[in-house]
Amino acid sequence: MYIRIHISSQTLQLFGDDGACVRRYSVSTARNGAGEEKGSYRTPRGRHIIRARIGAGAPLGAAFRGRRPTGEVWTPALAGSAPDRDWILTRILWLSGTEPGRNRLGAVDSMQRYIYIHGTPDTEPMGIPLSIGCVRMRNRDVAELFDLVPAGTVVEIEE
Repeated sequence: MYIRIHISSQTLQLFGDDGACVRRYSVSTARNGAGEEKGSYRTPRGRHIIRARIGAGAPLGAAFRGRRPTGEVWTPALAGSAPDRDWILTRILWLSGTEPGRNRLGAVDSMQRYIYIHGTPDTEPMGIPLSIGCVRMRNRDVAELFDLVPAGTVVEIEE
């Protein structure tokens, strides 16, 4: 299995071992576009792997900070109490670049930039770039994807 994320079409596709597309999801990548530099708030391109899977068994909408569950479950009321919070919900697939100088090591290291595929409030639109670098998904979609992919799965991010 492998994942391909298209920044231009704001889609994520999951391919099976036979190369056939088995799932397709609408996503939201970075508002600032594509880029690898630390502090750019852009979505990094190139080949990555899923280095860590976080949140197995958590309820849909479970909130995370620093990759740890907070005990909160997202609601509109909770969101109203923290209007500027960048919500990381349900599951986290933490990406690690595999291309030294492009998305691994130094100022372009995706893992050190905390680039994830993660859930976001269902009130947030998909298909529109709005994140600060991560790949956002609907909570049900990221939970489904999480259950389908192991750590080590290749993730290609293309413009």
